[in-house]
Amino acid sequence: MNKNIIINFVLFQISWFSCVIGAAKQMPWFGVIVVLVCTAWHLSLANNKRAEIILLLIALLIGGLFDQLMQSTGLISYEAHGWSTALVPAWILALWLAFTTTLNVSLRWMRGKWLLAILFGAVGGPLAYIGAEKLGAVSLNNLPLHFAALALGWGLITPFLQGISQKFDGFAN
Repeated sequence: MNKNIIINFVLFQISWFSCVIGAAKQMPWFGVIVVLVCTAWHLSLANNKRAEIILLLIALLIGGLFDQLMQSTGLISYEAHGWSTALVPAWILALWLAFTTTLNVSLRWMRGKWLLAILFGAVGGPLAYIGAEKLGAVSLNNLPLHFAALALGWGLITPFLQGISQKFDGFAN
């Protein structure tokens, strides 16, 4: 296994915990800074930085809109926004960047496996939010509905981003 795959996976885990624990401790910018450092390292390894930046921006927009919808409908309440509470928190946006750095590296194996990507998103997405709730970074409101919305959203977004990552692959040879 390529060492960059392992490093990418570990940096994502560090980013996730930094954002979630930072938010739970009312330090939203801690996780953002960690993610920006990890993303800079990620981009330094990319063969095509422009393609990878485009992918990061597309995923940031899609993910930000999804989480804004979750917040605006009252299904999820976030801690420590870092700016206006009317907007999705800075650390959630950072998490979308962190997740996107895995698409062309440690999650590359999932490419073209659409059913697996749907299941990965539909299960893994909600589990990440449940973990964040257990650590005190989010509150999941309206139990059955928020889980269904997260599963549906992540089940659609994950394969969609996998498809986009093939077009904007900064790590292609």
